[in-house]
Amino acid sequence: MKVKKHTLLLIASLVWIIAGFNILHIGMQTYSNYVNVINILLSLLVFLIFWFMIFSKLVFKHTYRIRNFKEEFHFFLKFFDKKSFIIMVCMITFGVLIRTLHLAPDIFIAVFYTGLGSALFLAGLLFGINYLKFFRNK
Repeated sequence: MKVKKHTLLLIASLVWIIAGFNILHIGMQTYSNYVNVINILLSLLVFLIFWFMIFSKLVFKHTYRIRNFKEEFHFFLKFFDKKSFIIMVCMITFGVLIRTLHLAPDIFIAVFYTGLGSALFLAGLLFGINYLKFFRNK
């Protein structure tokens, strides 16, 4: 199924908002037994690392790539390139394995997933903002 190139930004937004919400939800559910200033600061640190080192760059890279497509219509999964899909599959696989095989303590899940989920959710929001900006610039 092909969609207009600007729709790829909306798809990316929805995918990352849903992923971010789910991971944030898991982290927040686990957090109830571990709420303290140190853990909140650690979650903030995880968020900052993932946001500034990975996701803000990823949003910029893929928004730029999509906006510069020559053709108007593209396959709906083209909101990411192959490398990004591989990274996403690895992250999902490792996340599921860590939780189902209990490879990390709950405090890690609480702190790490809350920071990571927040960064993913923000990436989704930024893709959505870029989708809306696309119309203003036309």
